Amino acid sequence: MRSTATVYMWLLLVTSGLPIAPAADPSSVGSVNSVVVSTELKTVKLYGAGGISGLDAYQSGFFISEEGHILTVWSTVLDIDDIVAVSSDGNRYQAQVLGIDPNLEIAVLETDRPATSYFDLRQTRTAEVGERVLALSNLFGIATGNEMSSVQKGVLMAKTELKARRGTIESVYQGPVYIVDAMTNNPGAAGGALTDFRGRLLGMLGKELRDTGSNIWINYAIPMAELQESIDRILAGKSIARNEERPTADRPTSLSALGIVLIPNILAKTPAFVDLVQPGSTADRAGLQSDDLILFVNSTRITSQDALRSELNFIDRADEIVLLIQRNNELKEIVLSN
Repeated sequence: MRSTATVYMWLLLVTSGLPIAPAADPSSVGSVNSVVVSTELKTVKLYGAGGISGLDAYQSGFFISEEGHILTVWSTVLDIDDIVAVSSDGNRYQAQVLGIDPNLEIAVLETDRPATSYFDLRQTRTAEVGERVLALSNLFGIATGNEMSSVQKGVLMAKTELKARRGTIESVYQGPVYIVDAMTNNPGAAGGALTDFRGRLLGMLGKELRDTGSNIWINYAIPMAELQESIDRILAGKSIARNEERPTADRPTSLSALGIVLIPNILAKTPAFVDLVQPGSTADRAGLQSDDLILFVNSTRITSQDALRSELNFIDRADEIVLLIQRNNELKEIVLSN
């Protein structure tokens, strides 16, 4: 029996005019159990930062290369130097963020050794409305060791454009999504894999979001076709933070010199959220605002407040600074100059 929220979503789709087709005959795709056993080994449980102020310290991901690269969502769970990834056979991997795409809110992690099983990104496919699907994730953090992640069977109800919010903030990603008839929108499920009944990868389960119109939770996944180009760029090293040796500036700038006050630095890698902009300061004249999240300084990715302060040591106070910030659901470029 479907939950009330799922039935309501179904009714919304029916009345919206979006294409909805009957489910495919399950007999045409073979045994679900045999597919799940092999597919489970490609998924991982991720553990990182969190645990305070209602922030979960876990989420899901899946292997996308023989080298052990993991695709997942970009979240506060990753705001830590060493992330623990646990596969369904109990293997534990030490993982670090290789690169991110702030437009898609995805991250690719690199691990300390090869993966025993992984999704071949050359064999992903586009799903059809009405197709039966499997959603694999560690929802509610049920699995911790060699237990398998949770598996849900469902139907792809519709393909549509995402227009949703997280809390009072709209989703950064505003592209095509699959709407799934399965309760995948739960803590820890973000970053899980959506596959067909043959185990072929279709998409990645998204973050917990509510629909802006109906105010109900959305069970959705981002199609792999929307992620592939970004994944390729990250694996090619185009989103990696600079790590070459650089001399510090003779007259380095600072947050106080720019007029920027950040939120309290209480986590191991507290994000660089702006708490206050001093009136009349360089940051104020450039248009920086409270609650802006600083993502890049010039071409360097900013993973924490400490990383931001460190990067400013390499910039002379007379030099121009280009910030890429996230404001609600938009990415903006802010240029600071004296």
